Parts: sequence; structure tokens; C-alpha cells
Amino acid sequence: MSTETLNKKTTIELRKRHIGPSCKVFFSHDPIKIVRAKGQYMYDERGERYLDCINNVAHVGHSHPDVVRAGAKQMELLNTNSRFLHDHLVQYAQRLVATLPDKLSVCYFVNSGSEANDLALRLARQYTRHNDIITLDHAYHGHVSSLIDISPYKFQQLGEHQKKDFVYVTQENPISYRGKYREDHPDPATAYADDVRDIICDAHRKGHKIAAFIAESLQSCGGQVIPPKGYFQKVAQHVRQAGGVVITDEVQVGFGRVGKHFWAFQLQGEDFIPDIVTMGKPIGNGHPMSCVVTTREIAEAFMSSGMEYFNTFGGNPVSCAIGLAVLDVIEKEDLQGNADRVGKYLTDLLNQQKEKHPLIGDIRGVGLFIGVDLVKDRIKRTPATAEAQDVIYRLKEHNILLSADGPHRNVLKFKPPMCFSEEDAKFVVINIDAILTDIEETIRQQIDHCSTTNCENGTNKRRITAEDCVNGGHLNGSAGSQDISFSPDAMPKKRLRT
Repeated sequence: MSTETLNKKTTIELRKRHIGPSCKVFFSHDPIKIVRAKGQYMYDERGERYLDCINNVAHVGHSHPDVVRAGAKQMELLNTNSRFLHDHLVQYAQRLVATLPDKLSVCYFVNSGSEANDLALRLARQYTRHNDIITLDHAYHGHVSSLIDISPYKFQQLGEHQKKDFVYVTQENPISYRGKYREDHPDPATAYADDVRDIICDAHRKGHKIAAFIAESLQSCGGQVIPPKGYFQKVAQHVRQAGGVVITDEVQVGFGRVGKHFWAFQLQGEDFIPDIVTMGKPIGNGHPMSCVVTTREIAEAFMSSGMEYFNTFGGNPVSCAIGLAVLDVIEKEDLQGNADRVGKYLTDLLNQQKEKHPLIGDIRGVGLFIGVDLVKDRIKRTPATAEAQDVIYRLKEHNILLSADGPHRNVLKFKPPMCFSEEDAKFVVINIDAILTDIEETIRQQIDHCSTTNCENGTNKRRITAEDCVNGGHLNGSAGSQDISFSPDAMPKKRLRT
């Protein structure tokens, strides 16, 4: 069944003509035209089915009938703004705050993750009467100007002088695999949190005051970063002592995705409660809505500014009906439990592949939020950027949609709809296994060819064999700490966009 109106060529031509050129598409050299989707599957104009491993917006599954029905039913009755009383607004707020610690009890409904994070900054600044913001390296919090300012993932693309004076970026992301403090450090949480402490001290010496520390509970664009337990508690202590507040961004990872908890910040333990929580993407299963939840004290301070807060579409009856339906489906279908079970199964399968494939340096994640860090050298942990992009494009040829991210775009990123199954996980990993096997064989042949050529030319370099690649050169660096990578002819000439 196809619902295509225009042929693909016409769609591409019209997009180039009428849509801003900075609005990119996946797989730009051969983009996919999706005409319908159901559950964890998307379908193109030819009826080809793709397994969606990246769409954390369609949280309970694409086109879920309960969500569609709830939105359509309410749309037939009424849709208006929140200045009128309506039961859906208060019922949804009540349901939402019931999933959070008691002190987080006041909601502001908006329409996107960017709106939510922008409002969170306003709340923090009004409450603290301070201005400066601390953010993690490679963080992304939204596309509006106030958030580009605090998103190194974006502003670092503009050059080294684009960081604003009121923004402080941590020197190290709290990740044991790639950060300064690694697996053998006795207390990485404290060590990484001390970076925030030092930033605060430096700001105070310059006469600046911190309004907020903002971070995703699990960093996505940073490469599936799972902070060490206790990190946020220690950061919160430093920030609150400086008169600031802590904002956790749950836009990517909330609503049960981590499996063990409904919210990813809860992975840190019951003794960590943020001052402000933002949520978006999965909240409406594709319907544009989002929310900021905070304490009564911060909400009252925001009101004391004398300025009314109003959002034309935020909290409208249709959005709230959809939000309620999403919560119902998560509970009814035990999607949080599914994320836990399938996430563990997928992680186990990937760890088995790590034992087999030297290109896999690290598997990290929780629930259905998992990263596969590809490396050229396991000792130096050299990012395998080109290889990651090659994997993404080859998976597409097998009708699997996956993306890569992180500072070096070498981390394969799993964040599928929550109805993702064990069979789906097995299917993806079988294909990743075959692709990595092929890539690694190409690498071995290239190294073998180059080494043989060196020997024939009379150089003193020892010939590097495929066995060296597997047992020495790649895994433990014994073959002259040789990085394993494609030859120039086999590597993409430019960074592939996904």
C-alpha cells in the first residue's frame, strides 16, 4: 500500500526549490521517501519495509491506534488554548507529576524540546537572579538562539570565538571510556564533578554568578554518554552552593526508555532530584508537545516577575489527550519493562560482537538507549569515523535505519521505538556482524598489501599479517601500535551525512 502523491524525483526537486538548504535529510546522496509507518517499521513509496532503530519520537510505536484515536476524538470536540478551563490539562499534569519526585509538582506545557529548554533557562534566571550557564562539552539542547548559545554541539561549528561570555563548557564529559578519568579511576564521579566546581570558582573570581547547570541525564549527541553514578549529586552540591539550580534535559531519554526507571535522572539514585526537568520528543509520540516541570518555589519566583506566561498551543486539549494516551500505552503494554528486557538482550548480543570484532571498542547504554563506540585501535581508542558511516550506509541497504553521533561521529546510536523486540535486536546484530566482518577483512587485506609492498621495497618494517591485526595490531597495539583503518582508496572522500 502506497500513499505517495508525487514521485520521488519530483519530491526531491520541490524540496530543493522550496525548503531551506540547511534543512538536511538522512542519506543525502540517496534519501529515503517514507510514506507510512507502523510500530517500529517505516515504509517507502515502493512498499519496502525499514526497521527503525533511531526514532525516539515515535515512542510507543509509529501510528499507534490508541494515540491516533485519542487525538482524533478530542479534535472532533474542541481544541483551544489553556486560558479556558479544561479537564485534560489538569488530569495530564496530575498524571505526569505522579511519575516524578514529590517536589517536582508544577508544569508548564509547551510545544517542543527547544521551547521547554528555553523556558527552563528563564525559570532558572528569574529564580536565582543570576545569568551564567554551565553546560557539558558537545551538548545539544535545542535550535533557538538561547539554546544554540549553550549547545557546544552547535556553536562550535561556527568557530572558536562563538562561545558567549556567560556560558561555561566543561573540559571533560563524564564518560569513563573516552574522558580523562577512565575505568581504573577510583572515583570518576567526584573527579568529573570537580571540573564543574572549578568552573564555578573561576566564574566567581571574574565576578560572575551561576544561574544553572544544564545537562541531558544521558547525553545523546555527545555519543551515548552514561555518567558515573553520583556525578549529578556532586554537581548539584557545587551548583546549589553557588546559588544556582540544576536542569536535567529528558527530551531524548525520558518516559521509560532507560527501562529501570521512568526518568533517566533516576539512574543516579533517590538522593538526586533536579530543580527543573524538561521533556519533549516522546511525550506526544510525534505530536508536537513538551513540558517543563519544576518546584513550587521556582514557579512562584517566576510569577513574581510580574509577567504572565502564556503559550498559544501549549497544554491544549488535543495535546493533553494525546499525552494521556501515550502514558496509558506505556503502562498497558509494559513498554518500560520491554525497554529493560530488550535493551539487556540487545546489549548482550552487542557485547558478544565486541569479543569478535576489534572495531568495537565499547558498548554502553541502559534500556533502549545504547551506543556502540567504533575504534581503529583499542589501546589508543582512535575513533573509527569512516567505518561507522560505512556501517550506517550498509545497514540502510539491508533496510535498517541507524545513525552515528558523538564528537567524532563514530558511535552507532540505538534509540528505537519502545515496541522494539528481541527479534528486531537479533536481526540488526546479525547484519552488523556481517558488515563488520567484511570491513575488517578489507582492512586486513589493505594492511597485508601495504606491508608486503614495504618488504618488497626493502624497508625494515616487519610484515603485518591478518593474525597481527586481530591478535596484536588492533587489540593490543603490539604491531607497532598500528591503527587499523581503510586505505585512502577505500575510505569515503568526505564525511557521510546520516
